[in-house]
Amino acid sequence: MLQSHNYAPSSHLAPYVARHYVFRAPLPDDFVMVDRLLAETPFVRILITGDWAAEIAPGRWERPGDVLFFGANARPFKVRVRGPFFIVGIALRPSGWRALSERPASDFADRMVRLADVWGEGAEARFADVAKLTDDDAIVTVCETAITAQLKAPERVNGAMQHLETVARLDSATRVEDVADQLGISLRQLERLSTAHFGHTPKTVMRRSRFLDMAAAMRGLGDPDDEYLAALRYFDQSHRTREFKHFIGMTPAEFERTPTPLLDAGIQLRQDRKHHRF
Repeated sequence: MLQSHNYAPSSHLAPYVARHYVFRAPLPDDFVMVDRLLAETPFVRILITGDWAAEIAPGRWERPGDVLFFGANARPFKVRVRGPFFIVGIALRPSGWRALSERPASDFADRMVRLADVWGEGAEARFADVAKLTDDDAIVTVCETAITAQLKAPERVNGAMQHLETVARLDSATRVEDVADQLGISLRQLERLSTAHFGHTPKTVMRRSRFLDMAAAMRGLGDPDDEYLAALRYFDQSHRTREFKHFIGMTPAEFERTPTPLLDAGIQLRQDRKHHRF
């Protein structure tokens, strides 16, 4: 029922874009889905068709526009969809964030705003052209053209944050102190860089990655041994439960029996990236 496809960026955009995705859901008109998003990276999302809204406060649902910017999440971001929908998205790499914006990523963490509020009306207009298209290749081409036009300082890719991306992707059990040692910088420096590029502290980055590793295994989207390995990354069952409540708002048992198709699509996107080089 849900059709999700993702595409690698062109080589010249690989330092700035993690993946493109095209998400179609030909659902019945009276179907209502409430789910949660938990993104490790900032996203541009173009809402082409569908009645889509996000909960910005308890019981308050909002959609400020059709071309939106989402910061990375440290808490679950609840969304509601009614009927069929069609969404295009671009996952941005934290290490290349400062080539796309002078503002720190923390300004947008756990927030949804119009893309015009981040990159201006011109950028929003360039992405709006996607709504006229149905072919995935053409959609990705428009997205790449829009991102290329937004690049302000292509050389501004942070090597330390590239390393943090890799560690979080491949070994989420690594201690933050060890990451700082590997980079030869202080923990305070690592925290400042992570907050500016990821929008969150390195501890949050690693905790979120650890949770998503476990969630992927529980959804059958990880490698055969991932669930065992992910379980070892938690001190005990109570620690595991606390982390699940923090990042998804459910206990592990509740998560196992609750369908989360939009979150699962994001986890699958993450798994596709996990097994390829950025």
